Amino acid sequence: MCDTKSNSSNVREGILVGCGNPLLDISATVPMHFLERYGMKEDDAILAEERHMPIYRELAEDYQAEYLAGGSVQNSLRIAQWIIGQPNVAVFFGCVGKDKFADILREKARAAGVDAHYQVSEDTPTGTCAVLITGTHRSLCANLAAANKFTIDHLEEPENRHRIENALYYYISGFFLTVNPPSIMRVAATAHAKQRPFLMNLSAPFISQYFMTPLLDVMPYVDIIFGNEAEAHAFATAQGWPADNDLREIGKRLVALNKLNTGRPRIAILTQGCDPVLLIQHDSVQEFPVTRLTVDEIVDTNGAGDAFVGGFLSQFVQGKSLDVCIRCGNYAAGHIIKNPGCTYSGSPEFVE
Repeated sequence: MCDTKSNSSNVREGILVGCGNPLLDISATVPMHFLERYGMKEDDAILAEERHMPIYRELAEDYQAEYLAGGSVQNSLRIAQWIIGQPNVAVFFGCVGKDKFADILREKARAAGVDAHYQVSEDTPTGTCAVLITGTHRSLCANLAAANKFTIDHLEEPENRHRIENALYYYISGFFLTVNPPSIMRVAATAHAKQRPFLMNLSAPFISQYFMTPLLDVMPYVDIIFGNEAEAHAFATAQGWPADNDLREIGKRLVALNKLNTGRPRIAILTQGCDPVLLIQHDSVQEFPVTRLTVDEIVDTNGAGDAFVGGFLSQFVQGKSLDVCIRCGNYAAGHIIKNPGCTYSGSPEFVE
């Protein structure tokens, strides 16, 4: 057995490119009446309405708020960087505002080792996610704001085009389908032309429910598709697949969807909470057990999915086998669950 960090020197900078919605997580412990004042409940996860907008300023000014570079893809890249232990392996693209929150986001991304190259919206504030802690409960209120303003022009800038062409691995979340599908298609086409792996995440049930057309447009380029049980079932329902399909059958149908590069058959990796992770290739299904945690070990399950992908990517870009990648994904998710939000503590302890 060997520590993964011993291999980090074999990974060059810029090998992994990710595109997503950069959000500054603003986390603070608040009293129950704070939630009630904004019409929120414990463990809510909502998109901000106009009445919620003062939350972010209040947390910054009146509470001991902590800041973290957030958003699904950026979370995954942070975790990958933590495990690899070498900065600037991962490059991230997304859109932020021209404000102090963007400055904090840059600082936090840099501290995590992520090489972030943000597009800047002059007239829209940086996207934020309020993480409201009440005891063991965490309520989320996200305001995408500038994250919605990303355009393909940013990827067409010569330096960014070079960064994309220089990468060997590409990861984009389904969430980005709500922002700028042309950018996704551009990255996917580059990956296909260069015969390099393109990985994607189903991200949330509503993506399959409301954004199936752009999802199906990019699916022929997808070499590895991630998803959890709810997301896979939502995709199956939207496709009109038999309602009694179990997760294994859904996975087999996912990998059988049309694919441009037939020389690299699609792989589906589906998580099921504390039940085994499923690896579906061709007609085969492998199970990878998840270490069950005791109730008192579980601090926060938010971010476990992002962490799983981050752990997977940390090994995948080092050329490790899929079983090692998945085991590292499980390790990362288990570690994150023991910490508040999508945060880590100490040095990674994953061993092959």
